[in-house]
Amino acid sequence: MKKTPYKPPSELPPALVLPSPVHKGDTIGLVAPSGSIINQDKLENGLQFLRDAGYKLKFHRDFRHTDGYLAGPDDERADEFNSVWSDPEVKAVIAARGGYGSLRMLDGLNLQQVQQHPKILIGFSDVTVLLTAILKKTGLVTFHGPVVTTLASIDELSRKSFFDTLSGKISPAVKPDRFTIVQDGKADGMLLGGNLTTLAHMLATPYEIPWQDVILFIEDIGESPYRLDRLLTHLSKARKLDNLSGLILGTFTESDRTESPELAKCVCDRVLELLGDKNIPIWSDFPVGHSSRNLTLPLGTRVEMDTARGVLNLQESCFA
Repeated sequence: MKKTPYKPPSELPPALVLPSPVHKGDTIGLVAPSGSIINQDKLENGLQFLRDAGYKLKFHRDFRHTDGYLAGPDDERADEFNSVWSDPEVKAVIAARGGYGSLRMLDGLNLQQVQQHPKILIGFSDVTVLLTAILKKTGLVTFHGPVVTTLASIDELSRKSFFDTLSGKISPAVKPDRFTIVQDGKADGMLLGGNLTTLAHMLATPYEIPWQDVILFIEDIGESPYRLDRLLTHLSKARKLDNLSGLILGTFTESDRTESPELAKCVCDRVLELLGDKNIPIWSDFPVGHSSRNLTLPLGTRVEMDTARGVLNLQESCFA
């Protein structure tokens, strides 16, 4: 199988914006752009991991006791994000949790400020919206990784990946302890992706990700087989899967975050029906998603899927 040459997506700014690593003693800002905090213990346990690693923490509002399914009104969540980002003491921004709501507050973000003052931004699940929208509109490399409420429940490899990313020590070769090669090959492309449901809901908005010549990774939680089928079929019928350079399937978990072999097989089978005739590498069971296996990955950087060596190679720096 021939290696697909790298072509940066034309929909993004011409030059990437790179954040700087953070150091022990630096301040990390906490934001809640999506759902309300439904488990205070998970939040506090995650915050303690950050403190134990030597970081100071800063809140610009108390989002720990909000009502309903959102962590406050849209304008309040957007103002919080803008305020935390503009704070000169804050060197990195981490989402408290996912859920739902990031898409509702995107129009209130000060993207010019984000571009002019680049910082590390980490999150996943619904925060996929923030990661990909900010990358598309500003060129800032963002990081798909654990939110605060999952830091205590991920495995040691995933936690190390998270803290290595914060400190700028991210490995240029991501070699998971396990994953499955579904379709052989080698390909270069810009790494993009995140939560499958969220990516599908961003279609036809100004924040939709580029799909041409990218290496896409997807994951999801709590979706039935027919819904996962529908999401993949939607992307296919919208011609979003036609020109991928490669595809990485993360974990597909039940609502309680346990990995489901049945859901993973459903996704893999449907992907092969849709893309089996494409000359691209496809991997599955990759450690990214809502289970205990959730490596931190840089969105917007050039990567290489090397099936022969079982490695995802980062082809360029993620940091200034």
